[in-house]
Amino acid sequence: MFKPISAFAFVAVLAVLASACGPTGVTAPDPNLIHTAVAQTLSAIHIQTARAGTDTPLPSPLPPTLTPTVTLSPTPFFTETPSAPMISVSVNTNCRVGPGKVYDRVGALLVGETTEIFGRDRTGAYWYVANPDAPGGYCWLWGEYASLVGNTETLPVFTPPPTPTPVPAFEVEYDNLESCSGKWWVEFKLKNTGGITFRSISLQVADADTNALVAISDDDFINYNGCTASESRKALGAGETLILSAPSFVYDPSGHKLRASMTLCSDDGVKGICLTKALEFKP
Repeated sequence: MFKPISAFAFVAVLAVLASACGPTGVTAPDPNLIHTAVAQTLSAIHIQTARAGTDTPLPSPLPPTLTPTVTLSPTPFFTETPSAPMISVSVNTNCRVGPGKVYDRVGALLVGETTEIFGRDRTGAYWYVANPDAPGGYCWLWGEYASLVGNTETLPVFTPPPTPTPVPAFEVEYDNLESCSGKWWVEFKLKNTGGITFRSISLQVADADTNALVAISDDDFINYNGCTASESRKALGAGETLILSAPSFVYDPSGHKLRASMTLCSDDGVKGICLTKALEFKP
């Protein structure tokens, strides 16, 4: 590669030559010629330097910066979630721990209320619902008076809890005093509030004012309607009510202090599971 000669070095060489020629007596070169040569030499050096510069390649331009392409995700299509099935009733209906009257009552669905359904029993007669009276709780609702909204086909079938051991219970109150042909008897209103059926009765009614006592044991529940007719029932089932006539006095006990003792039993002959209650009243 060609290396350019420094202008100062070239001038120095010419000066040396000029001085070398001086002492020998040789005529000195014309100064104008020397200046012309120097100028031409500098011009040549400048041209060579410029050419050498053109041989240096220019740096390659940086590649253009690409703007990243934004990839758009497709807009999701939302499907409507089916609403939960709901239930309402046309008659106030008890809600129990199991599907049936033998189970304890834990709430009620009233007319105008609604609640969510979560399951059903195998017969389709009862629905397992959110307890309207206990947030976070559940109970079984009889569907006799129910109206349903929503899809119930996919509801699970739940196995109800074991049937509770039936407990005998009943309520009794004085109802009326009746008479016919010189006889008077009191009547009681009975309601079976337990889980067993009563099939026999033992009853005593004592008059504290006269010490008179009347009593009966029977496998029927009889109601005498004055002198005209009577009706008889063989059993008093769970939840049922009836009117029971006591044995008659031969006098009018109106205003007297009476005391009754009543025993109801699950079997004939006043046997089986029995329960006794007493009450005092004045007819």
